[in-house]
Amino acid sequence: MELVEATASDLDALVERWYSLAKAMEAHDELNALVADVTENADSGFRAHLDDEAVTDYLVVHEGETIGFVTLREGNHPSRQYSQYLRIVNLAVDEAYRDRGHGTEIVERVKDIARDRGCDHLKVSCEWQNGGARRFYRDTGFRPKQVDFAQPLE
Repeated sequence: MELVEATASDLDALVERWYSLAKAMEAHDELNALVADVTENADSGFRAHLDDEAVTDYLVVHEGETIGFVTLREGNHPSRQYSQYLRIVNLAVDEAYRDRGHGTEIVERVKDIARDRGCDHLKVSCEWQNGGARRFYRDTGFRPKQVDFAQPLE
């Protein structure tokens, strides 16, 4: 399995996989409800990633076939001892390829990328109601650090 940096020609594959991930997240909280023109917005968002030096999208390729994607964002906290981080923004494996160790392998590859970039820690967040994702991240060595709170304004 390899992570291949996405280019403009990969936008359709990224948007399709992101949409599947985002659609699944709708079940976890009302704040995840998607807008009507979601694919146009997603396309624009991924296009913006191509110009953002802090963000990189990768296709997950296994035996020559794209089976998922991961989005990484680099950042820093200059006032902290652990200051350089790489955040997993999106991580998705196509349904037909789940439960085969690909997610764990992706996290291992992301660790290598983070080390190569001089980062000293990884970050990731997931929906609180998504027990499967929380379990996966714990199983791959992440630990809970903080909790995000959200409130819709009506």
